[in-house]
Amino acid sequence: MREIVLDTETTGFEPSEGHRIVEIGAVELFNHVPTGRTYHQYINPEREMPKEAFEVHGLGDEFLSDKPKFREIAQDFLDFIGGDAKLVIHNAAFDMKFLNAELGWVNKPLIANDRALDTLMMARRKFPGSPASLDALCRRFSIDNSSRTLHGALLDSEILAEVYLELIGGRQPGFGLSIDPVPAKNASSGASEEWRPRPRPVPLPSRLTEAEAAAHAAMIEKMGDKAIWRR
Repeated sequence: MREIVLDTETTGFEPSEGHRIVEIGAVELFNHVPTGRTYHQYINPEREMPKEAFEVHGLGDEFLSDKPKFREIAQDFLDFIGGDAKLVIHNAAFDMKFLNAELGWVNKPLIANDRALDTLMMARRKFPGSPASLDALCRRFSIDNSSRTLHGALLDSEILAEVYLELIGGRQPGFGLSIDPVPAKNASSGASEEWRPRPRPVPLPSRLTEAEAAAHAAMIEKMGDKAIWRR
């Protein structure tokens, strides 16, 4: 199963007010394990960076002026996320709103909202009444976010990937085991052979000594014929 943990940084809160995406970061997971594949892109928003946005992201007009515009990177971004991978996003409605606005402006296919998995909602359901910000969840799960002095899309995606794995029960939710979590081919499609446990060809030898086995047998004998170990 392929998942993309994703984050965006923007010039403001509403694309309807002319605000744009300035950075996208994404991390690929396969069967809940990071594959090492990432996507990171700074974007020229074609507008002035508001002071408050600069203070949050540290991205100024001069830095962004020579970066590609969204229409120039849109297809690369769509190629990376693929057509069916779940998108793991903290406060998904915000990022999806901006991504689909940007895609719509350049006549690219929109992303179905049901592809988004919102970790903010997951955290609120799991820990009702508790803070559910990314920083608060890092503190809860003892995840090091000391390098997060400014909001950065790729760093936040990497941290969110760790938070997401904790929210679903750790790095191997449901004790699902896999010999090779990353398929050798067609990584983007998520196709791989499903692993199944098989019986050992040779049973493991007993660790009981003869004396321990004899003591156990004597104890069972004292329990009488109704002892469940006799059945």
